[in-house]
Amino acid sequence: MIDALERAGILDVPAQALAKKLRELFAPEPFKDAISGTWLGHPAHPPMTDLVIGSFLSASLLDVLAPRAGARAARRLIAVGIAVAAPTAVTGFSDWADTELSDDGVRRVGLAHAQANVSALLLYCASLVARRRGARVKGTLLALAGAGLLGASGYLGGHMAYVRGVGVNQTAFDPGPGEWTAVDGVELADGQPQSADVEDTPVMLVRLDGHAYAIHDRCGHRGCLLSDGDLDGHVVTCSCHGSRFDIRDGTLLRGPATVSQPALEVRETDGRIEVRRVSRG
Repeated sequence: MIDALERAGILDVPAQALAKKLRELFAPEPFKDAISGTWLGHPAHPPMTDLVIGSFLSASLLDVLAPRAGARAARRLIAVGIAVAAPTAVTGFSDWADTELSDDGVRRVGLAHAQANVSALLLYCASLVARRRGARVKGTLLALAGAGLLGASGYLGGHMAYVRGVGVNQTAFDPGPGEWTAVDGVELADGQPQSADVEDTPVMLVRLDGHAYAIHDRCGHRGCLLSDGDLDGHVVTCSCHGSRFDIRDGTLLRGPATVSQPALEVRETDGRIEVRRVSRG
């Protein structure tokens, strides 16, 4: 199923149009940072999905274990899940809109993931209406159908996060060399970013006011090279999604990225540039 979705090129046109509209809608800086989870230190979408799924599945659990005694609590849980679903969808759409059509079918899978979530939400809304009208059995069956869709949708969401890396820090497993390592083929001119591979780690180097700085060149948000972005003083802006970092120590200044860039120490010995990652110990 996953392979078929990732090869479903027919989804590209609607996905591209929707992603473009969403990027425009979410573009204002404070709003984008808030829904991305910049303030939280990791993406906001995953913990919010727990609220939705937890509320809905808890209601279905009460339907099975305490159909009469738990009826009132089940209605309240479904109402909570419905209320939280909208902001949860916004955070998910924000992450999805930042993917690219070239991301190995991620955007196609994400579109199916969103459709399954919307369908599940509609089933739970219908379940709540049925319960309030006294049709408890009908409400229970609608909720169980919604739970099945949530399971399928969760599988797709897990694939995007844990197999395709959406929302995952792109530098987590590549912090850079731990010992002083030479950087070959790079000459630093003041204010001119340079990119180099140091033991297979992409590194961005800059000289400012006589001091040399280096940070991981792959943006932790979606992996774009920061050296292709704009440098304004000591601030580099990612060319893909606009995240900003301080090149002096990698500090995150603006999202949608949620973590700072790994920083590297720089020294120059006999005309040769060497770097090593900054120890966190």
